[in-house]
Amino acid sequence: MTPEEVGRRVVALLAPVEATASVSGGQGYARATVDVPPASWADAVRAARDDAELGLDFLDWLSAVDELADGFDVVLHLWSVRHRHGLLLRTRVPRDTPVVASVVDQFPGAAWHERETHEMFGIDFAGHGELRPLLLPPEFEGHPLRKEFVLASRVAKPWPGAKEPGESEAGGGRRPVRPPGVPAPGEWGTTPTPAGAAGAGEGPRGGTPARPARERPARPAPGERPTRPVAGERPARSAAAPAAGEAGPLGRPLPGERPTGPPRQEPEPDAAGES
Repeated sequence: MTPEEVGRRVVALLAPVEATASVSGGQGYARATVDVPPASWADAVRAARDDAELGLDFLDWLSAVDELADGFDVVLHLWSVRHRHGLLLRTRVPRDTPVVASVVDQFPGAAWHERETHEMFGIDFAGHGELRPLLLPPEFEGHPLRKEFVLASRVAKPWPGAKEPGESEAGGGRRPVRPPGVPAPGEWGTTPTPAGAAGAGEGPRGGTPARPARERPARPAPGERPTRPVAGERPARSAAAPAAGEAGPLGRPLPGERPTGPPRQEPEPDAAGES
């Protein structure tokens, strides 16, 4: 069936209920769209599922759209696995009392979708029986997908983008638009700026400080005992070195020299001249 035929079939099944059929999208993405009153919501879903010509036996998704003062549009997409056609079913509930019948008894898979829609838009589904929090913590207040819900990032920082060209106070060209909460360059943290003589940024905010040069300790004079090095510094070597043939510090031989021992003592001859 074509989208137009699917829409006309649904309207005929719901008569005398005032239902309006149209087509959403185009070409291969065209879908029959039928708007029904809230009181006929569950009956429209049952008729689309049980009719042999429609055979819309697969629930694809269910959600809502915030239409501000006009209320909320509850949207349901059904698909026929056998006939390969779909239906977009819609109903509009008032903003002050957003209530519509649940379709869990017809499509058990709608339980998750109705819980999410209730949590994000505040729409009640009569007959669901278990509209507990799904994605948000129980202490969360408000409904994030309502258009009057204020985002925390916009409270902390105003929207940094400009208005669209042609709107009031739009100015000349359009400035680059950044996501909410993203600061402009130079607003957060240390920002590198032109360096001065010492390499530090100038201005009240400054920039990245220049790295101070390391100071090396002065070498001691020849024959002077070196001082104890400071933590993190390498001790300086003494300028005085032992002469060739002399032992190094603590009597140890210098690198590359053979160790020498005490001179060999020859035995003294006795009185008889024997050794």
